[in-house]
Amino acid sequence: MLSIQSIGGQLNRFFIEIGELSYFAGRYFKEAVRPPFEYKELLRQCYSMGNRSLLLVAITGFIIGLVLTLQTRPTLLEFGAVSWIPSMVGISIVREIGPMITALVCAGRIGSGIGAELGSMRVTEQIDAMEVSGTNPFKYLVVTRILATTLMIPLLVIVGDAIALYGSFLVENLKGNVSFTLYFNQVFDALEFGDIVPATIKSFFFGFAIGLVGCFKGYYCKKGTAGVGKAANSAVVFTSLLLFIIDFIAVFVADIFYEL
Repeated sequence: MLSIQSIGGQLNRFFIEIGELSYFAGRYFKEAVRPPFEYKELLRQCYSMGNRSLLLVAITGFIIGLVLTLQTRPTLLEFGAVSWIPSMVGISIVREIGPMITALVCAGRIGSGIGAELGSMRVTEQIDAMEVSGTNPFKYLVVTRILATTLMIPLLVIVGDAIALYGSFLVENLKGNVSFTLYFNQVFDALEFGDIVPATIKSFFFGFAIGLVGCFKGYYCKKGTAGVGKAANSAVVFTSLLLFIIDFIAVFVADIFYEL
């Protein structure tokens, strides 16, 4: 049974880590605008994160579209509202399900990879060697990775949304003989500018959070192989929690603008 003292100690460590993460983020913004810029490493990281995550995001999005349509179709069929499936699925995926699921998948795939990679470099003293040789390891290793995730996650979200909608269309085509043109006309008629923009904006914040936490956990990894595993694991857990918090804030802010 947890005592008040142990709970207080855990809260103290949590707030200390939040402060260190905030300092880490401030250092990123300072280093990101200061030349020289590592364009080649940035492009390499974008290719690595985007291309290697594409298949996983595509499969996940396709299954989401299939499952969401298969689960909602019987209920809407009882009320004679099957024609609303394209509109409902389109809004659900574009607004919330697509960005959130894609970000969680990428947190597991990219966030853990960054944490393990930088953690291994810290343990094997490669980062220390870069500092001794006069290279700025923070700019080369951290800035490029955070910027790459910030740029690539929105693109992966768009791909995931498109494939999820296509998976939903396949179910409707098989069950209700709905044509491709009719299905996507209903989807785009239901979507508004206010649905797409907030989802796109929060995707950039999702990407930034994934890169920031992954780099933070790996860059300050404790010594030893156990520290590398802990860095990768805690990067996924902490990022997932942060994604839900960002999503709540984004929905709350968007709701205020809808009321205006």
